[in-house]
Order: sequence, then C-alpha cells, then structure tokens
Amino acid sequence: MDFVPTPDGSLSPATLTSPGAASPGGSPSKRPPAVLKAVDTDTTAGIIFGIGAYGLWGLMPLYFILLQPAGAIEIVANRVLWSLIFCVLLITVTRSWRVLGAAFRNRAVIFPLIIAAVLIAVNWLTYVYGVTTGQAVEASLGYFINPLVSVLLGVVVLKEKLRPLQWTAVGIGFVAVGVLTVSYGKLPLIALTLALSFGLYGFVKKRVGPRADAATSLTVETMVLAPVAGATMIVLALTGTATLATNGAAHFWLLAASGIITAVPLLFFGASARRLPMTTIGLLQYFAPVLQFIVALAVFHEPMTTDRWIGFGVVWLALLVLTVDMLLTARKNSVTRRLARSAA
Repeated sequence: MDFVPTPDGSLSPATLTSPGAASPGGSPSKRPPAVLKAVDTDTTAGIIFGIGAYGLWGLMPLYFILLQPAGAIEIVANRVLWSLIFCVLLITVTRSWRVLGAAFRNRAVIFPLIIAAVLIAVNWLTYVYGVTTGQAVEASLGYFINPLVSVLLGVVVLKEKLRPLQWTAVGIGFVAVGVLTVSYGKLPLIALTLALSFGLYGFVKKRVGPRADAATSLTVETMVLAPVAGATMIVLALTGTATLATNGAAHFWLLAASGIITAVPLLFFGASARRLPMTTIGLLQYFAPVLQFIVALAVFHEPMTTDRWIGFGVVWLALLVLTVDMLLTARKNSVTRRLARSAA
C-alpha cells in the first residue's frame, strides 16, 4: 500500500517530471538550469511547509494544556466553532464560495466529507481527552501506529496485496500492541481509537481526492459539526460548566485561537503535499508523534516503565521496517521510470 493518510488527505502531491523526461517527440531531453532551480526551490519550500505542519501538530499538546480548566468536550466544541469562523473568512478572502457550493452539490464529495467530519470529531475528542488527562504518551502511540493501520486498510478495504516487508511490519505491530496491553494492564484504547479514526479519516479524504481542496474540506467538515458544537456550548453554559466566558480574557482568546491553530497546519500541509512526493510526506509524518512523545516525557513528566519502553521500541521497529520498504519501493519505481524513458 503506497498512500499515507495525513490530517488532511484531500490533496495528493504533484508528480514532478524528472530531469531526463522524454520530450513530446519521444526523445530524452534535459531540463534547463532555470527549471531545475525552480524544482529545487519548490522541494525546499515543500519540506519547510511539511516540517511546519507536522511540527505544529506535534506541539499541540502544549496548547491544550494551556486551555485548562476547559475539558475535552468544550475544547473540541470551541475548536469546531472557531475553525468555522476562520474558514468562512478564508473562503470569503479567496472568493471560493462557488467552489464550496459545488462541493455541497456533489454527492461524491459531500457524503464522504460528512463521514470524515464524524471521524475527525472522534479523533479530536479522544486526543484532547488523552492529553488533558495525563495520557499524552499513549496519545502519541496512536499516531505511531497509524501508518500500520493505513496498510491494513489497504488489505481489508482495497484488497491490496502487501509486500513481504509490509507483512513483517504489520506482524511486528501486532506484537507491539500485545506488549503494550500487558504493560498498561488493558488494551491501549486511546492509542487504538486515535490510530483507527485517523487512518479511516485519511482513507475517506483520499477517496475524495482533488475534488475538494484543504480549505473547502475543512469548511464542509466544520459546517457539518457546527450544530452539534453549538448545542454543546449552550448545554455547557446552561449547566454552568462552560469556561469560555468565565475565566478571563486570556482564556477566552486562547480558546478563540483554536480556529487559527487548527487551520494553519492544514494549510501548511496542503502547500507541502503539492510540492513533495508521497514518500517524503510519509517520512515527515513521524515528526508529529515524535514531538508529542518528547513533550509528554520532558514537559508533562509522564511515567515510562521498562515494559512500556519495550512496547514502544517494538512499534518503532515496525515503523523502521515499513519505512525501509517505502524507500526501497520508491527507489525501484524511480529506476523503472528511468529505464522506461531511456527505452522510449
């Protein structure tokens, strides 16, 4: 399986033509230096945008802790409502209302995005709950496991055949879950829920493909979730448990900033995905869980027992095998394309 779900799977990276690509006449032609320089600049920009996106996602636990005493439900409700406001402003500035309207009229777009909205809501709620209840280490585990879930989705849903190294990675992943289950004394439900919801979310968004860009997708998803989020905030206010307007101006503006903090990494990712091959995106995605893991240990001082270190080590071994397979496959495909161009 060659796709890697990300927090926004609606964009596929553009394939860059190689320097030795065939000319329209069928003979190999070299790229002018100006074009090569443009490609290098584009790649550099893509890597910077990618690191920015996954870096921000990796540091997100620090933001959620600042939002206390707001609970996970209130944080997610605010995240939806303020993201919608940000998206409406973005759609207005970019004059994309027609594109948004077309998305709502297209059943092949709107129905998958409704499913995606439910999945991302489950993902957000689980993640915020994990971080705010002292379980950020397990939350990071969910995103380490996610690539393995993506591979399994390819087998179960798309009926794809796995390569030997992919089967090896999946097998090691199952062993890791077993080790961590023994370590925690129960199934790591937070990690598994995050991995499954995020993997399915990426899969659904990938099926939508380029028919909806990042801004349009996020706007549709927040519009779908907004009525529930609004009702939630009303209930919290009536029961006296809402903190948005009762904990001072700083707390209010921190919650209000969730719209920008949600949307900016998605826009960074979209800019990165348009410039980089999927292999590079697949490698960059490990930035987020690595940072989450470091924050959980260094900042939140969450405990890590020996058996948990062993469990995480087994997960990282599975990811190493999966990464090696990804790099070998990308290299093989590159060689095949070069040979095909030479023979043309």
